[in-house]
Amino acid sequence: MINKVTSLFGIKYPIIQGGMIWCSGWRLASAVSNAGGLGLIGSGSMRPELLEEHIIKCKAATNLPFGVNVPLIYPQTDQLIEIILRHQVKIVFSSAGNPAKYTSLLKENGIIVAHVVANSKFALKAAEAGVDAIVAEGFEAGGHNGAEETTTLVLIPQLRPLIKQPLIAAGGIASGEAMYAAMALGADGVQIGSLFASSVESSGHWQFKQAIFDAGDGATRLLMKKVVPVRLLKNGFFDDIMRAESLGASAEELKEILGKGKAKTGMFLGDTENGELEIGQVCALINQENSVSEIVESLIHNFYNTANRMYHEWLF
Repeated sequence: MINKVTSLFGIKYPIIQGGMIWCSGWRLASAVSNAGGLGLIGSGSMRPELLEEHIIKCKAATNLPFGVNVPLIYPQTDQLIEIILRHQVKIVFSSAGNPAKYTSLLKENGIIVAHVVANSKFALKAAEAGVDAIVAEGFEAGGHNGAEETTTLVLIPQLRPLIKQPLIAAGGIASGEAMYAAMALGADGVQIGSLFASSVESSGHWQFKQAIFDAGDGATRLLMKKVVPVRLLKNGFFDDIMRAESLGASAEELKEILGKGKAKTGMFLGDTENGELEIGQVCALINQENSVSEIVESLIHNFYNTANRMYHEWLF
């Protein structure tokens, strides 16, 4: 499969693995790259020295392209960028911040840059900053999200006429059929998070994965818009946030409830009642743990099956 995304990143399939905190370590990133997609190390949950360790291990585990996702909201971002430059990582996906701050520096060092957006305003800002690709993330996605609550199926055709860069759809994609739908609307590829978060190679705790498998429709909700909008799986921590928001809690009060290490507690250490569980709406479609190779094979198989079915059903 050759298109703008596969050509830009040098990969076999236009499938990007989301750089999710506490799930996207070197094992997951290298497995996705070895399966033909683009694996991303999620630096948002890593100290600088830990990111360095994961980059070194990922390079040892694959000779295929991989990248690092860098949320721009954390105070150690300068240190993470320095490590990426020193180890000559070839691809960076930035998110949750102003892409203009680092894009020029990264591109001057030969790095391909993509940026994650949730609306047209920031898509245009990312394009102006000179990024090589744009990830359009609908509010179905897990983790940090857009306050506008624009769905992926609305966001992709909204952004397609506005930008020339390759457009990557994210949010609510966990099947070849969904991949086909996103690309029919104008996307050049897809970024997938929740499905890979539940994979064998994910570093998420097995109890977090089980919570994903047990989730049904309506199991998640977008909360904490006063701080940073984030989609969470319902549990005790979720109830605490909901209760506080219903009583009109301020941003400072919500931050106090959020505390430190809540995402690590839930997603990495497995306290699924008291920890923060970031996952997308598509968790309702995920009911078992599969290897990355099985996931990618299924995505591509069902993508082509859908394309073939649609072609034959619409022949006159």
